[in-house]
Amino acid sequence: MTPLLPKERMKDSGIPWIGLIPKTWDMKRAKFLFSLAQRAPLPDDGIVTAFRNGQVTLRSNRRTDGFTNALKEAGYQRVHKGDLVIHAMDAFAGAIGVSDSDGKCTPVYSCCVPSIEASSEFYARCVRTMSTTGFIESLAKGIRERSTDFRWATFAEQLLPHPPKGEQDVIVSYLDRATTRIDALVSKKTRFIELLREKRQAVVARAVTKGVDPNVPMKDSGVEWLGEVPAHWDVVPPGVLFTDSKERAHTGDQLLSATQKYGVIPLAEFEALEQRQVTKATTNFELRKHVEVGDFVISMRSMDGGIERSHATGSVRSSYSVLKARCEVYGPYFGLLLKSSLFIQALRLTSNFIRDGQDLNFAHVKKIKLPLPDLGEQKKISDCVDRATSRIDILIIKTERSIELLREHRTALITAAVTGKIDLRLAA
Repeated sequence: MTPLLPKERMKDSGIPWIGLIPKTWDMKRAKFLFSLAQRAPLPDDGIVTAFRNGQVTLRSNRRTDGFTNALKEAGYQRVHKGDLVIHAMDAFAGAIGVSDSDGKCTPVYSCCVPSIEASSEFYARCVRTMSTTGFIESLAKGIRERSTDFRWATFAEQLLPHPPKGEQDVIVSYLDRATTRIDALVSKKTRFIELLREKRQAVVARAVTKGVDPNVPMKDSGVEWLGEVPAHWDVVPPGVLFTDSKERAHTGDQLLSATQKYGVIPLAEFEALEQRQVTKATTNFELRKHVEVGDFVISMRSMDGGIERSHATGSVRSSYSVLKARCEVYGPYFGLLLKSSLFIQALRLTSNFIRDGQDLNFAHVKKIKLPLPDLGEQKKISDCVDRATSRIDILIIKTERSIELLREHRTALITAAVTGKIDLRLAA
């Protein structure tokens, strides 16, 4: 672990987000370290984009779709490889970095050319620290929510820590090595989570279609997506198990949201969990459909995430199908089955029967035959799956938390390095 620099070798920078800096460092305004480039673009220049992760590169190096292209490129400027590029509107979110490409960019960017005593790489990390500490957002002039207008005129007047150029290069080299190790570990842990989620899907899919007794005799179900099922199971059309409810919303019904992540829950609860607001229905309440706890809802997202089970009473939009279970159905088992990867694959095949503009509904789902263990076995399978997936979910949560801690450490390490808090004399 790299040691901290002793406090007796530090002095107050006078800037809250910086705090103490080494006594051998100066503080300089950005305008004395960089100059603003104002270059005309060349005809064949590609568009350079500053991304929130700090990468500044040609769009074509990331992807070619998903971008909004300007109809006119008035004011576009040339950017050179090695420029420190600051996105005025997105700098608060980290869209600051060193361009790895020549090209052209929007006039919303500031293309900053370093002086001989400034390293673009060092100051990219330094200015991004201004972002992660919230300092840039504190300068906001109210363009829009969660945005700023951090243009050259504002950046130029900011006081920045200024170590000798050689020391800047040492810090950049040290951070490159350290963050590369952290990023590699994050990547491995992220892949581990992906594998755990794949295992979780496989555990659920196998249990709900094959049962949990490995020694039970099997039979051909006669249904392609199911394959073999236990010999004592039935295979039935959904119409035997569910009715398609047309019941209209009751007076006072709360608005429900059919979500892939949480099932069917109150809209207010969904907004609280996701910490964001969604568009609410304001008319035609009388056309909405009534839903009870335990009902299943086919929504526009069911083709991707399966059929959702309701955990609350309320109403959903009229275009959704509400399925009420008959007595042979144990809700938690069918909640797993109708969201299993195998069922979703089968559900997608019904898209061949959906006409343009038509919503997925129960008529399409009825084409997919379902396995039917007896109620006791449905409960046994559900309980076994809950135990198995709970262990996987706990491991996923722990791994996600370790990734959060690594990312926090990465941010703290960069902040400490660019403000001189750690002793890098041996790192050279």
